[in-house]
Amino acid sequence: MIPVKSTEKQRAAYTQAIMDKWNNATADQKRRGREWYATAHKLAAEIAEGNTTKGAGVLAALSANKSWPENCRLARKAFIEGTASGHVRDAITKANRIMAGTDPREVLPMHMKTGYFYLCIADPEDPEAVVIDRHAHDIAVREIYGQRDRGLGSVGRYNLLAGCYRAAAQRIGEVPSKVQAVTWVAHIERK
Repeated sequence: MIPVKSTEKQRAAYTQAIMDKWNNATADQKRRGREWYATAHKLAAEIAEGNTTKGAGVLAALSANKSWPENCRLARKAFIEGTASGHVRDAITKANRIMAGTDPREVLPMHMKTGYFYLCIADPEDPEAVVIDRHAHDIAVREIYGQRDRGLGSVGRYNLLAGCYRAAAQRIGEVPSKVQAVTWVAHIERK
């Protein structure tokens, strides 16, 4: 695992790795990455009959350890049936509370991936929100960890990498979520 308390040199290296992944992304990968959260935002509005906040909250609540297509399927199904299913109890409970009208910010862990995923979907132009998942981590450290623990449950480690994505975004001239999404697309499509 990378250290929670990193040196300035380590932070600079992580930021540079993110920028290198961005710079190596194809024009098509950049286009699709830039559109990713805007597309998710539209889906959130669609599945929740115009209530983007509720739709984004349910998508985020049901996202852990699910592929995006499966995440979308579960969220759509939850709104159609009026209750969430197909996930662990904690995720289902959170999704049901959000569908019942509780503000997603009261339900989701706003200091970690799920909360930030909600923020990015709810507002794709949020100037601070950035999702740090296993791919974002691996991009920053220039290493594929596979099944090894990345330690992203640590708020300090999460915030360290989020800060590096924000620094890269500032240099690139984009919002952090778009930098994360473009680099994610380039990373998962690597050859």
